[in-house]
Parts: sequence; structure tokens; C-alpha cells
Amino acid sequence: MAVIVRIPSPLRKLTGGLGEVEAKAESIGGLIDALEASYPGIKERVCDETGAVRRFVNIYVNEEDIRFLTHQDTPLKDGDHVSIVPAIAGGRR
Repeated sequence: MAVIVRIPSPLRKLTGGLGEVEAKAESIGGLIDALEASYPGIKERVCDETGAVRRFVNIYVNEEDIRFLTHQDTPLKDGDHVSIVPAIAGGRR
């Protein structure tokens, strides 16, 4: 199943500068593995040493947070849009 993945600026150096890529996977976990196969180093930025999505990385499928779905088991279908969004912190007090 082909899905469109929006890549955040901090990860674009791994995708050759591409802001969107296409990948085939049946779940978010499979998508992360597919992205790693095409763009080595992306998985360690998105997942921790146990393979779970890092706390400060949000992943959305068609604007739905996978944390409110079935996390990495969230199924994907042809044409879905997946966004990887690193949490932003900072600002002034």
C-alpha cells in the first residue's frame, strides 16, 4: 500500500532534502521499517532503543494521532497521508 509521508525539516537531510516521500506499508511500524530501508538513520531518530516511537515525536495518519489509535500497529491503506512531527519546545517565560 502506497502512502505519502511528510518529512519534517530536521529529518530531510536523511531523505536528500525531500519534504514528502512515498512508501509502501500496512502499518506504522512497517512504514518506519520501510523508511529506514530507503533512508538509513531515520528509524533511530523516530524510535528509541526498544523500537517504540520516541516521546517527543508525534505521528499522524490522516491528521489522527497514532497514540489515540493503535500506536505502531495503526493500519495504513493506499493513499493515506502520514505526518512525522517532532515536538517543539522553547520560547520565553
